[in-house]
Amino acid sequence: QVQLVESGGGLVQPGGSLRLSCAASGSIFSIYTMGWYRQAPGKQRQKVALITTGGTTNYADSVKGRFTISRDNAKNTVSLQMNSLKPEDTAVYYCVALSAPNYWGQGTQVTVSS
Repeated sequence: QVQLVESGGGLVQPGGSLRLSCAASGSIFSIYTMGWYRQAPGKQRQKVALITTGGTTNYADSVKGRFTISRDNAKNTVSLQMNSLKPEDTAVYYCVALSAPNYWGQGTQVTVSS
């Protein structure tokens, strides 16, 4: 079992930046591929970024070059640095530990609006 708690969401103007953090507790954090997904109103949850135990990253095309995922296995945290934010980035962002089944956080709202 893994418990995930996200933080760092909020309201930001287009072109601005936010940093999301996810704190994990419970099982051994370092064995999981971690990631961030997002869900906008009326849309399906979609992958934003993943990071493997070895640090290999994978990004959705829509965020490449703007978002950076990182993890600190010693602190059991995974972060998402979001730069050059756009209104279409507005969504609830979820931290996930890939497993069978996946473990999800409760989500944090990100709103990009002027």
